[in-house]
Amino acid sequence: MASALKGNELRLHALRDIPLVHEGDDITSMMLAAIARDELTVDDGDVLAVAQKIVSKTEGRTVHLADVTASAEAIALADELEKDPRLVELILAQSDEVVRTRPGVLIVRHKLGFVHAHAGIDQSNVDHADGDSALLLPEDPDGSARAIHEAIRKQTGHNVGVLIVDSMNRPHRLGTIGTAIGSAGITVLDDLRGTDDLFGRELKVSITSRADSLAAAANFLMGEADEQVPAVLIKGLPEEDSDAKASELIRPLEDDLFR
Repeated sequence: MASALKGNELRLHALRDIPLVHEGDDITSMMLAAIARDELTVDDGDVLAVAQKIVSKTEGRTVHLADVTASAEAIALADELEKDPRLVELILAQSDEVVRTRPGVLIVRHKLGFVHAHAGIDQSNVDHADGDSALLLPEDPDGSARAIHEAIRKQTGHNVGVLIVDSMNRPHRLGTIGTAIGSAGITVLDDLRGTDDLFGRELKVSITSRADSLAAAANFLMGEADEQVPAVLIKGLPEEDSDAKASELIRPLEDDLFR
């Protein structure tokens, strides 16, 4: 299989000085302006990794907890978890299954298929000036990525891949890592089955996640606190325009050996 790189290196550029975003903002134009301020250009084959938070904010996914009514189930579970019942209600509403619980932690299977803590609902880097709020994941992250991909093409004439990146915990490992929850215009999985290793042995099961690898690299620059890096421009990949979606990265339930 051909290398995923044009040459032998990737170049990642953290895009800073992007203003705080609000519902309805044109984040594509804001990110392209940041690229121009850094005296960079977008080229065919580039990938723009975008933090989930700014996508959710522009799509109006902020919820004020004062507007949430907790169900009896959420109230009972909140007592066990030592959490706000209204927040637990939001988590349950965004989930198909409660996987594990312990005080302070609620692991669920999100309606989008992800298994992670608190359905990806976050209260960090969210404005709480009008009372406690929470930010939900985008309703359709792949659709969000596709919209940005098409907007970049329209504004620049270039074919730029887009990843929507969220940080997630992983089973049996400490620490969060950047994960692709939305994708457009790039290959998400590199299927190496049927190719040979260095010694001519045929690979039987090797499939690598290009999208998650790029998301993890970008998330390292984005950070988790007050870095204010909501997007990263990645250069060094060949031009493509794949129809693959990040949803293809989710392991089917019938293949989940940890259930």
